[in-house]
Amino acid sequence: MYIKTDGIVLREVAYQDSDKLLTVLTREYGKLTVRARGVRSSRSRSKAACQLLAYSEFTLLERGGRYVVTEATAKEMFPELRNDLELLSLASYFAQAADVLSPEGEENPPFVSLLLNALYALGRLGLPQKLVKAVFELRAMCLSGYEPDLRGCAVCGAPEPDRFNISQGVLQCAACRTEGEDDIRLPISAGTRAALRYLDSAPPSRVFSFRLAEPSLSELGQITESYLCTRLERGFSTLDFYKSLFLGIHI
Repeated sequence: MYIKTDGIVLREVAYQDSDKLLTVLTREYGKLTVRARGVRSSRSRSKAACQLLAYSEFTLLERGGRYVVTEATAKEMFPELRNDLELLSLASYFAQAADVLSPEGEENPPFVSLLLNALYALGRLGLPQKLVKAVFELRAMCLSGYEPDLRGCAVCGAPEPDRFNISQGVLQCAACRTEGEDDIRLPISAGTRAALRYLDSAPPSRVFSFRLAEPSLSELGQITESYLCTRLERGFSTLDFYKSLFLGIHI
């Protein structure tokens, strides 16, 4: 059976002499692992469309749950990202996180839109890296079933708590802890708290439309990154490389 779908390449692995195994995130079929035959050859007409971060139209042959690319045409290559090492490394982190957060074969169209919009915001719009990174991290977690509870202190109910519990994904007051709790909690200012609430509830078309000044922007980024890595109980090699570009400065 042949299917046609648009998708973004999250991962590419060399396979045999000139093939690749691609992880592609699609709107209609979710995340798929597909084999792209001959695309490592300079003569392949599908070479560009099967690169990491390419958003392409794929024609796939499906047999017994396995997919082979029969044709691929690039729709968006994000050239601004490919010509800048910082932007490319951050975009690669987004792709790796999307790969981890997207179960095989489970469609999630809003996640595809989030990833594409994040890449567009980084490259075409040139929005601040810290802002795009924080937006992507929090919205990706929300779309994957890890939405934090930002209504008020999870212990006493106070509306403006000053700590974010990254282990539980809740707000708390500095003096409030549940019995036996030893979770990691990060300070949160009023501006950062408002930004988190905005990102949690804003329509998809508006999530990149807000602005946040320092030091709240850095605080927001620390919270969203820590929350993602803590709840998923893992690190990301792409994130480590991105940070290494700044000689240990936290982004």
